[in-house]
Amino acid sequence: MPVEREKLWEYDAVVIGQAGTLTHVPITADNIRAYALAAQHHHTRYVEPEKYTDYTQAVVAMPSMVLAYAPLLRYDIASNNGLVALEESKTARRQTPFAKCEIRWFQPVVAGDTITASRRVLDKYERRGSKFVTFRVEAANQRGDQVAEYDYTCIFEYAKGRQEVPSAAPASETESLAVSPGRPVAEAARRLTFDDVTIGDVLPGLRVTENQETINRFNEVRLAGKPSSSNIHTDEAFARQNIFGSAVNAGPATLSYVDQVLELSFSLRSFYNGGSLLMRAIEPFRAEDVVTMQAEVTDKRREGRHRLVTCRIRGINQRGDLVCLADAILNLPA
Repeated sequence: MPVEREKLWEYDAVVIGQAGTLTHVPITADNIRAYALAAQHHHTRYVEPEKYTDYTQAVVAMPSMVLAYAPLLRYDIASNNGLVALEESKTARRQTPFAKCEIRWFQPVVAGDTITASRRVLDKYERRGSKFVTFRVEAANQRGDQVAEYDYTCIFEYAKGRQEVPSAAPASETESLAVSPGRPVAEAARRLTFDDVTIGDVLPGLRVTENQETINRFNEVRLAGKPSSSNIHTDEAFARQNIFGSAVNAGPATLSYVDQVLELSFSLRSFYNGGSLLMRAIEPFRAEDVVTMQAEVTDKRREGRHRLVTCRIRGINQRGDLVCLADAILNLPA
């Protein structure tokens, strides 16, 4: 019998407004801790919250955890519209990787909350021969209050073809950068107030590395939707067929490191009281790469009662490549 042709969710089949199903995720101290550890964040507020009091008496989620408790779930949007996501295809399987993400936070998410998330296609566009799709995910708590939303852009077609895998940097260049996976190295830091900050300030940095174990660990964090054991993060053979030419970490993992470098200088209240973060992926963060995250203050201003500080964060690997570029706006407490 002839094999039925798959109705693939290719770029031309993507329609603005296509939506997925709702997800409902209970937030617990345990899954807050599990996410933080998978993101290589060992701060006491997440790992041993009973020893730490900050912001609220409840256990507060990492800001970047929104990508876990309100996940994108591309396959769900495709299936809900009678289509097969490219990652799920049996005949033409390929990845639609992370390009950029912009998150906006409205109030804290804490242990005891239940988060309902919706997801839909927001936009699609072509740029320099590549084709992109942007999704909007909105998250609300059990009271119906919106806690966060984000716009997540994927590359559906890549004009340049598969990238070459870079050669390893000479040992002499990497020895001084070596960081044990699972324990990023942070510079000394302190929480800053609006009056502490000056435009042009270079803030404490964070140096982080990945290996296949840490990449797999982040991939295993699954609070909604089905697990994906084979993708460009965990399956080297499949990754070699895709645009980056080798296994790479997930864009949300890199975004969690941007979150962490900002947490060295700013309180969680600064994120959750109307903060936002836009991160663009520039080069893949590959296994065994060492990336230094550095933040600089680019603006500060008052808008009514709000005290807004803008930071630019650059992630540079051991080869000197720009891995990510991010801009954050934080609303500092008085």
